[in-house]
Amino acid sequence: MLILQETCIDEAGSLVVYAPVDIPAMHVVMNGGDSAYVALLPSGFAIVPDGPGSRGSQNGTTTTANGGDNGGARVSGSLLTVAFQILVNSLPTAKLTVESVETVNNLISCTVQKIKAALHCES
Repeated sequence: MLILQETCIDEAGSLVVYAPVDIPAMHVVMNGGDSAYVALLPSGFAIVPDGPGSRGSQNGTTTTANGGDNGGARVSGSLLTVAFQILVNSLPTAKLTVESVETVNNLISCTVQKIKAALHCES
């Protein structure tokens, strides 16, 4: 399995998109085969500032959550959006199982926790 990844970071935020790709399928495409048969299910996450307060106010000071002046220190936070595309069952009539839902829930929870740990988030 290979992972294709694209990353973009600028003042608007950060975006990471990735997709696992089957190695034999990639060899077929690289040798002139039809790419329509390669399963590509991109997933990823975006981290963006949580609003105007995270970029500073117009007068150079910001206020704390309780309305007080924080002495001009920058108050910041971020919003994390995580998206996954997962093929649970290839049959069109298949129903979700409890195990599938638990697996996806664990995947999302673990991913968010790993992102928070990588960014040294406190909460």
